[in-house]
Amino acid sequence: MMPVFLAQLAKDIRNPALIILFIVGSVVATALFTGGTQSPVTIEIFSEEERAEEIENKWESLLNQEGDMEFVVTDVEDARDHVRQGRTDLAIKLLEDDYEIVTSSNLPTIQYVDQHVRAVFEREARIQAATDAASNPEEMRQEITSLLEDPSLTMEIESTSGGELSSYDMGTQLMFAFTLLVAMFIIGFRVNNVSNDKVSRIWDRIILSPVGKTSMYSGYIAYAFFIGLLQTLIVLVIFNYVLQYDLGERFDLLVIVVAVFTFSMVSIAMLFTGIVKGPEQFYALYPSIIPLIPLISGAYFPLNDSVITFIGDLFPLSHALDAMIDIALYDATWQDIIQPIIIMILIGVVAMGIGINLVERRRG
Repeated sequence: MMPVFLAQLAKDIRNPALIILFIVGSVVATALFTGGTQSPVTIEIFSEEERAEEIENKWESLLNQEGDMEFVVTDVEDARDHVRQGRTDLAIKLLEDDYEIVTSSNLPTIQYVDQHVRAVFEREARIQAATDAASNPEEMRQEITSLLEDPSLTMEIESTSGGELSSYDMGTQLMFAFTLLVAMFIIGFRVNNVSNDKVSRIWDRIILSPVGKTSMYSGYIAYAFFIGLLQTLIVLVIFNYVLQYDLGERFDLLVIVVAVFTFSMVSIAMLFTGIVKGPEQFYALYPSIIPLIPLISGAYFPLNDSVITFIGDLFPLSHALDAMIDIALYDATWQDIIQPIIIMILIGVVAMGIGINLVERRRG
């Protein structure tokens, strides 16, 4: 096994550009789609109404009362130019009692900002309706504001374990999704070395050597597993310790989930290798199907179609994402993630068995 493993390692040491590109690609893709780090987001606001300055001052104060976003009054033309040039994802156009979102994209952060702004406007509308019906509007507003700041009744929400309930973070989910997506590509390309070496007759020369066939397969599989696991862990370490993403307190459990996912994807890649007739077909089929897996697995947005959800569950990505999100956001324990781990192992065992059998059948 080791001679085959070391031979594959030597190839990547001589030409590491592809692996480096995948690592950089994981970080850049996540930065582009989630806004880089998890620091507070700055949102530009402006108004084009007659009383623009008064409207801007009013809503700037209300929008910045809570939340992790900072709303900054910006010149109208500057705000629109920043959106048009892609320097910001969106800007908020303020009306007297309403708002409009100015954007040139459809990123998940836009919905997050819209939810916050809508909540502020709806709350202010209710306060305004109550004060309009009062005999002393100013006194009524002060009373409502006082009650909001110091309510007579409060509600605390806790998790089933009694701890604080974590808020869902779409940025963390997208980070995991892009990281695992890139890992699927690099794993597949390394498993496809089986077909490449068969076409170049390296496989036949290895068979004539003292290395057994089981050791040959083990070498290819072990190297694909090693390089996929290494690449994924490097990316997670960068996000956790450099970009300061909150990946929870159990990084060790994340490593276990990534290892099981990597084994399962190595098996899926071996199945693809057995289905196609050569490395060229693999390069045509595999990169075309892999980008669809996050879509049908609900990695980018929730799915309501049971058929698509069932198909997505046949791949390990959905189960890995569930486990990793539970660990990062909800402090899951080993018992909480045992089910997705078992499912990924079953997928890997079945796919590996079928894949190797197909590769052997197509040997001639």
